[in-house]
Amino acid sequence: MQMSQRPEDPIGQVEASSNVGRLAATIDRLRKEIQDAQLAAEGRALIELARGILVERLHCGPTQAAQQLAALAEQAGLSQLELAADIINQTAQDRLSDAARDSLTLTGYAGFSAEEARRWRYVPPGVATPARRALVERRTVWFTSLSEQGLPSIGQRQLSGGGRVTVPAGTGGRILGVLEIGWPHPLQPQPPQIHKQVDALAELCAHTLEAPADRRTAASDMAELIDLVDALPDPALVLSPQLDDGGRLTDFRIHHSNGRFADPAGRPRGSVTGALLLEAYPLAAGDSGLLEKIEHVHATGEPFRAEGMTLTALADQVPLTTLADISLTRHGECILLIWRVQDEVVRLASLLQHAQRLGRIGGFEENTQTGEITWNSQLYELYGLTPADRPIPLEHLRERAHPDDATTIGRFLRTVLHHRHPGATAFRLQRDDGIIRHIRVVAEPVFDADGRMAAVRGAYQDISAQHWTEVALAATRDQLALSEQQVDERNRLTLQLQHAIMPPTRGPLEAFGLHIAVRYRPAEKEHLVGGDWYDTFILPSKQILLSVGDIAGHGIEAATGMVILRNALRGLAATGAGPAQLLTWLNLVAHHLTESVTATAVCGLYDPATRILRWARAGHLPPILIRRNRATELPTIDGIMLGAFSEADYAEEQIQLEQGDTLLMYTDGLIERRDHALQHSQAELLIIAEHPTATLDHRLDHLLTHCNSDTDDDTCLIGVQLQ
Repeated sequence: MQMSQRPEDPIGQVEASSNVGRLAATIDRLRKEIQDAQLAAEGRALIELARGILVERLHCGPTQAAQQLAALAEQAGLSQLELAADIINQTAQDRLSDAARDSLTLTGYAGFSAEEARRWRYVPPGVATPARRALVERRTVWFTSLSEQGLPSIGQRQLSGGGRVTVPAGTGGRILGVLEIGWPHPLQPQPPQIHKQVDALAELCAHTLEAPADRRTAASDMAELIDLVDALPDPALVLSPQLDDGGRLTDFRIHHSNGRFADPAGRPRGSVTGALLLEAYPLAAGDSGLLEKIEHVHATGEPFRAEGMTLTALADQVPLTTLADISLTRHGECILLIWRVQDEVVRLASLLQHAQRLGRIGGFEENTQTGEITWNSQLYELYGLTPADRPIPLEHLRERAHPDDATTIGRFLRTVLHHRHPGATAFRLQRDDGIIRHIRVVAEPVFDADGRMAAVRGAYQDISAQHWTEVALAATRDQLALSEQQVDERNRLTLQLQHAIMPPTRGPLEAFGLHIAVRYRPAEKEHLVGGDWYDTFILPSKQILLSVGDIAGHGIEAATGMVILRNALRGLAATGAGPAQLLTWLNLVAHHLTESVTATAVCGLYDPATRILRWARAGHLPPILIRRNRATELPTIDGIMLGAFSEADYAEEQIQLEQGDTLLMYTDGLIERRDHALQHSQAELLIIAEHPTATLDHRLDHLLTHCNSDTDDDTCLIGVQLQ
């Protein structure tokens, strides 16, 4: 039924006003009741969550936890809701798992004195010990010597220099304690059988520590947890662990779902409740990592929360993706999974706000009919105003701009307001606080159904950083051109210096039955000129010096460092010292007489009388011997790279060369690849080196052609063949 009253009737106007007032009062009362109900529900949820925390911390039942919460609130003079909030806030601040942040209590020991055990009966949280390291890292940790680690532990006095192993002890994916075993002597690497025995002993200890009452959630505890879940305002699931016959965690069963639960795939609650998690949601073990997070919370008790986590469900084998805020907490043996699906409108609005803030963009709309102007918060910040100030109309833009920009602003306003076309311009905004910002403004007219301009919408963007960047780039353009010219000249000088000392090709050397050929391949890019070197030299003693080396780095510093070390090695070799001693002296030169040069090198001395080659290496790849068409690397011997330490010793080996043997010495530029391990490239080099060739020079050319290096580094290659 509808009743009408004439507009001129004053009684009807009074009654209509009274009805509107009653309706408004009713709406306000209902809104307040809804808010009170929501607050009450949230308060009950907080209290139940605090009780769950006390159950975990005090190892008691839900009833005892409720009594303890009430007693603590009464003693503190707080309401249970206030105390529950304090407990939850304190728990949320913890970053380590419950197991890691709790104190460690000595449950049992053997082989230690009672006095020593009393000292370690209680270990406060935060004390670094071998046991805590295994607990935090959740893995078995072996210590060769406890004294070397500097970590305190039980038995420190008796077994101070002995080895130690700490193992997390747990069942069903849950850590219950730590097993620690000590040895009176330093511990050497143990065989797999010992590792298996230690793991088995840790599992036995875990079963001993696990009380029968803790192996499954009691019916009363589960009932209280379900009541808590049903009172939550968000969708929630209660997950119980699923163990195999060996006590290992395999999955989680969906024990309960609350009334707000809505399956992402559209299935009813009954088809999901009671099913295994991976059966109902197989993609939980996929990219989202949800199953891994649930297992971690179950094992450690550490709560997990994430915003905007991707959840994927299958509907008729079609993946459906949802963004949700996730909360995971452990209650006894069960996991409480709560999620809140992000509303699309709210999510897009939040995304837009972030984009405007990051891009320093302020939006506006001006109603041309009413004159009403709407600004967003970012635009107030650009102008240096507060939301209480009146927005600046678009046609008053000249008053806030630099006088020199008046012409461009006038052209922009004519385009938008007179010609009614979209327009854009840049100007200097002069704020009331004296700050000048470089602004770009874009605007477009909005028309109604009759074709009349109803509003103007647009945006301002602060481009000050971009403007000053362009000014700085323009100011330094000439300087950059000059710097590039200087770099080119420097690279050309470096290349000329390197070619003067290390020509790319050199004629073969014949001496005392040895045929020696060398190859040098510089880097293709001039700025990558390196410090690779080779040298073949007949000493006064009639021995032949063979060496290759590689300076770390590129450029003029690497080239000059190469000159220093190469010439120093020549001078030192004249003393008649062996290869190991020569590298020892050359290390002193690199460390003390250069500007922090480091390098690798191989040095060899060949005695024609005995056909014996003595050689030593300093962090360099070993030479390759080709004998009877089979290529092998010489055994790797000790020797650190040159210049790394002031004092270094080098080992020396020797090899008896036979007629027809070929020896190759090279730098890593020959084989180094970005997509291969060095060992793989070395194996390929041996295959290529075995390729039959007519002469030694052909063999070196074949190696340079077919070795697939891709780092564009210098390459030095020496080939020695005994005739």
